[in-house]
Amino acid sequence: MKIKFITIFLVLFSLSSFAQANATPDGLAIKKTISYFANSIKSKKIDQAINCIYPGFFTVISKDQMTQLMNMTYNNPFVKIDVQDLKFGNIEKPELIKGEYFSIANYYLKMKGNVSSMEEPMRKNIGEMLTSKYGKANVKYIASEGSYIINAPMRACAISKDRKTWKIIVVEKEIKSQLVKVLPKKILDKI
Repeated sequence: MKIKFITIFLVLFSLSSFAQANATPDGLAIKKTISYFANSIKSKKIDQAINCIYPGFFTVISKDQMTQLMNMTYNNPFVKIDVQDLKFGNIEKPELIKGEYFSIANYYLKMKGNVSSMEEPMRKNIGEMLTSKYGKANVKYIASEGSYIINAPMRACAISKDRKTWKIIVVEKEIKSQLVKVLPKKILDKI
C-alpha cells in the first residue's frame, strides 16, 4: 500500500509547476489546465485540483477516495516535496473520438523529496521504489539533506468536448488496465 501511495503521490505531484507555452491554442489550453492543477496541489487546494480531473476517471477511483489520497499525500509531514522544475515536451494534436478530443501531453519533472524525518530503512525503501520506477540515472540521494532528487518523464491525457475547457488524467503503464474503463483504445495504445 505504501508503494502504491507513494507512486500515486509522485504522479499527481508531477504536475505542479509552470512551463513554457506550446505554440498551438490547444497546447496553450492544455498547459494552462495542467499548470492550474499543479499549482492547486502545490498550494494545498486539493478540492480545486480535483476539479481539474476528468470526471470519467472517478469510475476508476471515487472522487472522495481521490480527495483523501491527495490530502494524505500533499499534507504528509514525513515527505516534503519541492518541485524544482517542470518542462513540457510534445503535446499531441487532439484527436476527436466519440465526441471528445484527446491529447497526450509529455512533460519532465524535477523534484526534491525530503525524507529526513523517516527512519533509514523507510528512506531506503523509498529510494528503491523511485529507482525502480524512474531508473537509477534519474534518482539521486543527498544524504546530508535526507532528500531525493528525482528527474521524471511523465505523461497526462487531456480531454475536452470543445477544445477550450480541458480536464486531465495522469497516465502511466502501471494503471493502464484501470484506464480501459475511461480512455478509448486508440489512446490507451499510446500509453
